[in-house]
Amino acid sequence: MEVENILHMNIGHGESSYASNSFLQESVIRKTLTVLQDTIKGMVNIEAAFSKCFVMADLGCGTGTNTLLLASMVIDIVLELCKEDNYKAPKLQVCLNDLFGNDFNTIFKLLSTFYANLQKEKGENIGSCFVSANPGSFYGRLFQDESLHLVHSSYAVHWLSQVPEGIENNKENIYMAKSSPLNVFEAYKNQFHTDFIKFLQMRSEEVVHGGCMVLTFRGRSRADPTTDDGARIFELLAQSLLNMVKEGLVQESYMHSFNVPNYAPCEDEVRCTIHDEGSFSLDTFNVFQVNWDPYDTDYTNVKDLDEQSHIHGENCANVLRAVYEPLLTSHFGNLINIDVLFQKFQKLVAKDLANKKTRHFNVVISLTRK
Repeated sequence: MEVENILHMNIGHGESSYASNSFLQESVIRKTLTVLQDTIKGMVNIEAAFSKCFVMADLGCGTGTNTLLLASMVIDIVLELCKEDNYKAPKLQVCLNDLFGNDFNTIFKLLSTFYANLQKEKGENIGSCFVSANPGSFYGRLFQDESLHLVHSSYAVHWLSQVPEGIENNKENIYMAKSSPLNVFEAYKNQFHTDFIKFLQMRSEEVVHGGCMVLTFRGRSRADPTTDDGARIFELLAQSLLNMVKEGLVQESYMHSFNVPNYAPCEDEVRCTIHDEGSFSLDTFNVFQVNWDPYDTDYTNVKDLDEQSHIHGENCANVLRAVYEPLLTSHFGNLINIDVLFQKFQKLVAKDLANKKTRHFNVVISLTRK
């Protein structure tokens, strides 16, 4: 399954929309602020970048306030550096990219307030700011040659261009699981390597020499592809689907043919792919964890009370639904009741978190175009 024309977050502002359930992604963006600051400050050609127009691209920008939050963060960093080094503030070009089905309209409706707030907060300290949309897959070309000073991407690069081929025997799983055949692990690994190489090749043509990228994505803490922090959440979603199959609510053949086009790489895989492609130097490699429930700020308590686990399960289910519902409905069509699926998933997550607080393992890297 190719995902370019299928994948998008839940649109609008409804209860299950991405705009209403993207606090996890916001938390991840905020945790990478220091890396973003250090990267922009350390740009080789920073004086040239700030002389006329600073151009940044946000790949896999999503929709809602998070998109413009990132733009605001970058603008703040650029203006602060200009002030420190006594540069005149440059014009700012913010290029937003996501797949064709992305809800760009929600972003556009926020722009008038975004521009007004910039003018109010920055006044004469800011040059002209232009925000544009560039829909398309980041596994292909998106921008002109050497036109970007900074590329940012958060929670997007772990999406593959397609479900790996040859994994029809991964029948009762939807991702890499302990019961998956060995060929499934190899197929996922190879697809990630192919896609990430392509991603780096495309950006190497679009980023100026000395320009930078800051990429944040889901990863895993160990080489084992079935480690809990990389795969457990999909095991629980698969179990929810299997329970619906047993109850006659989902056709078994549809369950057996569904696999998630994601890959959470380990550190060695990331480093080796960057080295193999060769266009970028890897400047920083950092990792951090966030709870499955983004509203859960307790990182020390392993055993949760039943009531707390129920809330965590509900919040986690809302986050996952906002992202994966379009993918599920594209595959299962009207043959699945999405409400029932995520009710079951919510209960399994709550039970799981009551025994062990598994977290998302995240990787943030900064790279410089050679």
